[in-house]
Amino acid sequence: MSTHLADVAWALKPGEDFAAGRYGRGHTVRFDGGVTLAGTASEHVVGKWAAPEAVDPEEMLVAALSSCHMLTFLHVARLAGFSVAAYRDHAEGELRETSPGRRSVTRVTLHPDITWAGDAPDAGRLAELHEAAHEGCFIANSVRTEVVVAAPLSRPRRSSASPPACP
Repeated sequence: MSTHLADVAWALKPGEDFAAGRYGRGHTVRFDGGVTLAGTASEHVVGKWAAPEAVDPEEMLVAALSSCHMLTFLHVARLAGFSVAAYRDHAEGELRETSPGRRSVTRVTLHPDITWAGDAPDAGRLAELHEAAHEGCFIANSVRTEVVVAAPLSRPRRSSASPPACP
């Protein structure tokens, strides 16, 4: 159906010792749309060899799940006749040891905060919309990680025309 590209590049820097494991894990990730971001291994995994200003793969996975759920939710809500003015999420991923020496992101919890323009769905309908979004999310359908939508917040439209700022 479609192909999605990312170019990942890393190079050993002068003075680093690859054989001894003393090398920076910072790298670049360039997406096919031209956006480049700084990537790294998680500081929790490699300590001082991580690039603290960069994004680690676990964070990218959590962000991909959150972004996909949000985009699918916006579509599902629109088709159901609701109007969303703003959507924010504080997503959390849990990295756990699943067997000796093996770790994985086992759970991602989404904490959506939705501001509605017009009528908001009741709690039951909101849960149905989130379930439909989860079922339709390409990324959630691609991973074994448990994805949970926790106590979604819903508010009527704010008086200001601009959506709330993300923290």
